[in-house]
Amino acid sequence: MDELRQFLAERAENGLISWASQVAAAERFHTTLAQVEETALLQEILPARYQRNRQAINIAQQLTLFQGVVAVAGCGGLGGYIIEELARLGVGTIVAIDPDVFEEHNLNRQLLSSPARLGEAKVESAAARVAEINPAVALVPVQIAYAPKNAAQLFQGVQVVVDALDSVSTRLALSDSCDSLGLPLVHGAIGGWFGQVVTQFPGDGTIRQLYSRWVEGKGLEQRLGNPSFTPALVASIEVAEVCKILLGAGNTLRNRKLSINLLDMEFEEIRLDGQDKAVGQ
Repeated sequence: MDELRQFLAERAENGLISWASQVAAAERFHTTLAQVEETALLQEILPARYQRNRQAINIAQQLTLFQGVVAVAGCGGLGGYIIEELARLGVGTIVAIDPDVFEEHNLNRQLLSSPARLGEAKVESAAARVAEINPAVALVPVQIAYAPKNAAQLFQGVQVVVDALDSVSTRLALSDSCDSLGLPLVHGAIGGWFGQVVTQFPGDGTIRQLYSRWVEGKGLEQRLGNPSFTPALVASIEVAEVCKILLGAGNTLRNRKLSINLLDMEFEEIRLDGQDKAVGQ
């Protein structure tokens, strides 16, 4: 390990270590790229791929992200973008949960889909994508559906859960599971030109409150469909919430909902105590 640290220190330039040097280190010392990245960050050497992060995320915070474990429930429209952004952000372990395979109707909006991947498991596509864009990040593919009975196993060791589901009933169950397991949950929902994001911490009961008037039936996404841009935007906001939770920085959307109307380009903050506050229209 001392030799690895010395190797990285000798090859760092202006506090940055290149990808080529990281690969060379992994090969020379017969270790993983994840171990190389963590070793560099512990020495306050920043992998060069993150150099555009450092005005917003310092090296200590980058290490925190790399040591983070995030579960994404659903790898479709929202989930694909969430996984992509978490990997590029440098979150070290991503647990991707989805039982489905890609179908043709996914191609208009699901980042991980392509004609060549039709019939392929979404979680396997996620694993391949993460291995391509950031091989130091571990993507754990779980090709089963989330259910309350398997929640404790699915979320073992996880710090934050991200809701990328398309069923209200399953979202409510996920909310309850996270609450009972003491896990923060970042909720996102989309439908047509519209979306919403909320962050729930244990004991808040936020998601139950959001859907207190819900009755059985198809969710908004299934009724309105989705163009490509809606999941991309909502997923990005969800990832920002995850980043803040992991870093303990900024203000999250706790006890407030960000309501998004892209048709009229209106963004509204709706406080769950009944006091509404516009945040930009």
